[in-house]
Amino acid sequence: MKVRKAVFPAAGLGTRFLPATKAQPKEMLPLVDKPMIQYVVEEAVASGLSEIIIVTGRGKRAIEDHFDTNFELEYYLNDRGKSDELAQIKTISELASVSYVRQREPLGLGHAILCARSLVGDEPFAVFLGDDIIGGTPTPCMRQLLDVSSRYEAPVLAIQRVPRSQIHQYGVIAARPVESRVHEILDLVEKPKAVDAPSDLAIIGRYVLPPEIFGILAATPPGRGDEIQLTDGLARLCAQSGLIGFEVEGRRFDVGDRAGYVLAMVHYALRRDDIRDEVVAGIKKMLSAG
Repeated sequence: MKVRKAVFPAAGLGTRFLPATKAQPKEMLPLVDKPMIQYVVEEAVASGLSEIIIVTGRGKRAIEDHFDTNFELEYYLNDRGKSDELAQIKTISELASVSYVRQREPLGLGHAILCARSLVGDEPFAVFLGDDIIGGTPTPCMRQLLDVSSRYEAPVLAIQRVPRSQIHQYGVIAARPVESRVHEILDLVEKPKAVDAPSDLAIIGRYVLPPEIFGILAATPPGRGDEIQLTDGLARLCAQSGLIGFEVEGRRFDVGDRAGYVLAMVHYALRRDDIRDEVVAGIKKMLSAG
């Protein structure tokens, strides 16, 4: 079946960004003048996905408001003749069909995806983790995965080679190369020590999954951190029907990390014609001043 739906787990507390996330969702932190989650939703739309499912939790109402119509703001902008700003605002609410489901308890990424079961139904779907913003290529990251999934008729995980010093931060695969960038996954390990990691191929935040993953996650006991780990469910799926790993093309920023967030801010600022020169001049001035 054609993949139509995208699931966005967004129920986390964002504790690494306190105090900024005390009263606002981490997903709504801006990169220049656009919230992080909008970059990822735009990737989904550019990849051909038409139905967006966001898994939220307590304190996430701002996400719903962002993708909803704001009649008062639109009236104000129209009345003041701010046509460019009005067009931008209307585009956000018209991006895609967006629905929401609540994860009542923070029971892990696997549980968050399981919360979307009734909205996804019995069809394959895509998963986007908002901490990973990936761009810089003509073909969006998720579109790359969907094309590989279609070609091999299999679930696909986005993977990337990472330094051994960082491997403990990721789910890691043991794999057999199939062709350039494509690997048959043999096993998955959640956040191993560097000496125990089966490879340097880490799973990053994009997945194309079959509906069977829901039954597997429902039967998966809590694992690391006493949470239902998606990696544990994927390991079972791999044993049952197989998985493909694809080394995606594109520049990835881990915006769930403070340094990664700052680097992403600089990167997207430098892509803006209206502020690039001022930003470059400011950075040079700060560096020269030590």
